Order: sequence, then structure tokens, then C-alpha cells
Amino acid sequence: MKKTSFALTLIVFVAALIAACGQASPSSDKTPAASTSASAPAAPVTLKLGLLKNVTHAPAFVAIKEGYFQKEFGANVKYEVIGFDNGSDFSTALATGQIDLGFVGPSPVTNQYVRSKNIKIISGSNNGGAVLVARKNAGISSVKDLAGKVAAVPTKGSTNEISLRLLLQQNGLQVTTDNSGVQLVTMAPADTLVAMRQKQVDVSLLPEPWGTQIAGEGIGDILVDWNQVPPNNGNYPLTILVASDKFLKEHRDLAKAAIRANIQAIDFIQKKPEDTYKLVGDELKELTGKGLAPDLIKAALNHLSLTTDVDKGALESMAKVAIDAGYIKGLEKNSLDLSGMLDLSLLQEVKSGK
Repeated sequence: MKKTSFALTLIVFVAALIAACGQASPSSDKTPAASTSASAPAAPVTLKLGLLKNVTHAPAFVAIKEGYFQKEFGANVKYEVIGFDNGSDFSTALATGQIDLGFVGPSPVTNQYVRSKNIKIISGSNNGGAVLVARKNAGISSVKDLAGKVAAVPTKGSTNEISLRLLLQQNGLQVTTDNSGVQLVTMAPADTLVAMRQKQVDVSLLPEPWGTQIAGEGIGDILVDWNQVPPNNGNYPLTILVASDKFLKEHRDLAKAAIRANIQAIDFIQKKPEDTYKLVGDELKELTGKGLAPDLIKAALNHLSLTTDVDKGALESMAKVAIDAGYIKGLEKNSLDLSGMLDLSLLQEVKSGK
């Protein structure tokens, strides 16, 4: 009887154990699934980065070619580079969500910020890099000779136009529609080169490498070098890193990643200038379909002062000129406040290793 009782007990125990295992298996299937879900990467992010097609954006070009952006953004981020011919189109695209962040001149961003209030400057990239070039045999030997002449700028309200207006003010000249002052026209830098050759334009303030190229081809001479262009004799933000408020709210980490990539690229250019020329030339060719000779890129890069610093005072000086010119409407110079346009906290966090 004892043996029979033991056997029955054993059978019941084994059956209960099997049943228990069968009941536990669904629960054990959920546990790894929950664990996998918790550790799974976030949904892929597509980022649109804008820039302008000139050498003053060299840090952005290097960060693309050396893979700094991709490394800092991470494998889960796909980014697309969108090139713009002028800062006005860039700023509109940023404000309307067509791009997320990128590199541009400050004046178009300031004009757009006053209208939409949804853009932030998060870092500098380059100070200076524009020159005033005068057509040969145009009777121009100084800025004071520009009265009655035709001057070209890349686009209305551009940083280059604002610098030119400041330069004219310093020399007692005004922008006019007749020969009493300087007449302004807008055209792309490549078209300016052709227009100077055909004697349709007398002078132009434009970003590098265009001034160096016009001088190199014997079409004109550099009348005011980059380190004499106002404000601050060339020490003003010409290329800045900006982002939309929406992108900063949703992807502050990626904005900081872009700042880190910008810093790495500046360091690369300063330490390896010879290697930079090809990288810049290759990216320009991808953006425009045309490359530049290394010696031309070298000459243009010598006119840049690469820095992450942003001079708020210089931005305000240029904004006041834009108000006078009618590009910033509904705002008096004495009530100008650009503090909301800058958010340099991300830059400070990056510099402190956060």
C-alpha cells in the first residue's frame, strides 16, 4: 500500500509540475519582450540641415565630409543637407519647418526672428569673410568714389548689404535711386562676376570666395579687405548656427550634437588647413556642380576668423541698419531687443562637457 500511495503521489506531483510550467510559459514570453521594448532604440529621426553655398561655411563643409555630423548625431539619425543661394530663403525655410537647423548669416535670421519669433542662434561658426571688390577702370580708388556707382549685393536684407550700408554711412554716402548716392542691385555672386565683366556693375560686397575670384581673374580689385568691413573691422558674425524653436524643444540633444560637430570642424581647419582645401572644394562641387581651385579656396579661407563666439552688440548694430533700411518693420531702434533670439546655453553646456 505504501508503494502504491507513493507512486500515486509522484504521478500527481509530476502532473502538477507540468501544468505549472505550462501556465508559466506565456508569462515568461512577455518578460523578454518587455525587456527588449525597454531597451529598443527610439524611432529613427530625419534631420534637415541647411547651409549656404560659399566658403564662409567651411566648418559645415568639413563637418559633413569628415563625418562629424553623423558621428555626433548617431546611427539612428539620418540627415539631409539642403543648400541655399541666399540667407533670406534659408531663414524662411527654417521658420516654416522646411529645415531644422543650419548655417547662415545673421541679418536674414534677425529679420525673420522679428516676424516669427521661432528661431534661435545657438552658436557662432565664422566671423568675417566678405570683401568689397571694385571693377577695374571704373574710376574707384576709395569708398568715397562710389557716389553715382552701381553696387551689387547677393540679396536684399543680407548681411553683406547691411555691412555695405554701414560702410557707406562711415564715408558719408547713402543708398539712393539716382546718381547722388550709391544705387543697389541684387544678384547672385556668380552673376555679379559676369555683370562686372560686362561693366553693368561697378562694385560689390560679397562673401568669399567670390571677391578673391573676381580679383584673381583680373576683373576687379579688392577695395576694402575683409578685416576692414564693418561692423568691428571684420570681427562680426557672418556665419552662425541656428535652429528652430520646435527642433530645440524636441531634439535639444541633436542641436548640441551639431554644435560639437561645428567645434570639431573648426579645430580641423585650424590644425589641417592643407587637408581642408579639398574637403571644401568637394562639398562646393556637390552643392553647386562646380569646384574651386585649391589656391582660390586657400586665399578665401585666409579671410575667415573661425569662432563659436557670437557678438550680440554686432548683431544689434546690424539690426538697427536693417530697421533704417525698412527690412525690419514695426520696430523702433530704441526698443530693439534681440535677447530672445540667442540661446547660447547649449554652447556653454557643450564647452563644459555636458
